[in-house]
Amino acid sequence: MRGFGGNMGGLMAQAQKMQAKLAKVQEEIAAMEMDGEAANGAVKVRINGKHKCLRVSIAPSVVTPDDVEMLEDLIQLAFNDATNRLDEESEVRMRKEVPLPPGMKLPF
Repeated sequence: MRGFGGNMGGLMAQAQKMQAKLAKVQEEIAAMEMDGEAANGAVKVRINGKHKCLRVSIAPSVVTPDDVEMLEDLIQLAFNDATNRLDEESEVRMRKEVPLPPGMKLPF
């Protein structure tokens, strides 16, 4: 039994190290900023790692009072682009610290 307890202690230490690494990476991700765009950069959105919108930039060429719906769509596309980029970068950073088998998703 003594050998088993030593193994368990080692596993617990590894788990604690992994948790600390994950917490550090999560902090880094939360501090990140990511840009997204639509219409070849005519609409740009910047979000942070917590998916909060920090800035929206709109080129005057896409502002048409008669077509507000198009502008709304472009803003939505730019925000979604930024979110997708953030999710991809987050996964890359997390997988660097916590290698998982191919196809297994991280819980975020």
